[in-house]
Amino acid sequence: MTSKERVKAAFAFSQPDFTPLDYFATPEIEQALCKHFGVQTSHEVRDALGTDIRFVEPVYKGPALPRYEDGSKMNIWGIIKKPMPNEYGDYMEPVNFPYADWTTIEEARQFSWPDPDWFEYDSISAQCDRYPDKAVFTGGFSVQDFINGVAFGRGVEQVLLDIALEDPVYLHIVEKRHRFYMEYVERTLRAGGGKIDAVLCGDDFGSQRGLLISPQSFDSLFAPRKKEFFDMVHSYGAKVTHHCCGSSRRLIPRFVELGMDALQTIQPQADGMNPYELKKSFLSQLVLHGGVDVQGWLQNATTEQIRTEIRSLSEIVGKDGGYIMSPSHHIQPDTPLENVLAFYEAATEDRPA
Repeated sequence: MTSKERVKAAFAFSQPDFTPLDYFATPEIEQALCKHFGVQTSHEVRDALGTDIRFVEPVYKGPALPRYEDGSKMNIWGIIKKPMPNEYGDYMEPVNFPYADWTTIEEARQFSWPDPDWFEYDSISAQCDRYPDKAVFTGGFSVQDFINGVAFGRGVEQVLLDIALEDPVYLHIVEKRHRFYMEYVERTLRAGGGKIDAVLCGDDFGSQRGLLISPQSFDSLFAPRKKEFFDMVHSYGAKVTHHCCGSSRRLIPRFVELGMDALQTIQPQADGMNPYELKKSFLSQLVLHGGVDVQGWLQNATTEQIRTEIRSLSEIVGKDGGYIMSPSHHIQPDTPLENVLAFYEAATEDRPA
């Protein structure tokens, strides 16, 4: 099987020749892998690791986005993120919160929102053609992202209050994000001409122990927008893989009803998210995309423990398709390089070169 055939088999709940493989990592890990393999780009790292998925995206041509001497930069949503150091590296965190003081919809309307016209889509088909045998995905964790994405500009506490109160200002921002990504992704899929296999989108509905919001709030505020987005993606013959950190177990039946094809992350230490148990519970209803624990396990396991677990995930969770093996989040910077390599070497063992 080619990588494309392998991933399509997983989505069709049909046994592939090998469990499909994906990759997400922090910049520190990517830099270490680039140095190890003697390469320069994320695509080259994926080639070296033997993964099955490649990403394409429109080229940004909009207004220049400010960058600052301290490493901060503004994104298309007007949010400035600054590298914040931690023990092992740094994370880009928001520092300006441009939506925080809004109390009226009129204030939100006056903001300079991004426009899908800021992107050039004509190159998408040619980008896809670079990977004729790979599964081609587009999108990313920020696509939709009605909780995290808005919290970066409004604050986490305020967004949780907004959701509980169904605040009109918050809902206006959510609708702005939704309409932007509906058009942005649809134009990308149209430009791909059927060559794009799946779209990655995201929202963090879970904490380590349960949901951040009630199922009722999910149904009221988010479910209709999720269904509209999923239906649009499906109309172009593509699948949806939806990122969600933490414990989303109570929402999974709703995800399935709305048309979500795959749930991306599968964080084993979060309540109810053990991939072996999810496989038994949802069988041919939902593809599991993730499952390799980066929440301390990959950092501390021996290389032999890693090889054993990777083989187990492949043989049990990957049986009869329905599984794309991947880190449960970005591989964290405190992970020994030998453990990262053990993971991918075990996952590609016995595959043809």
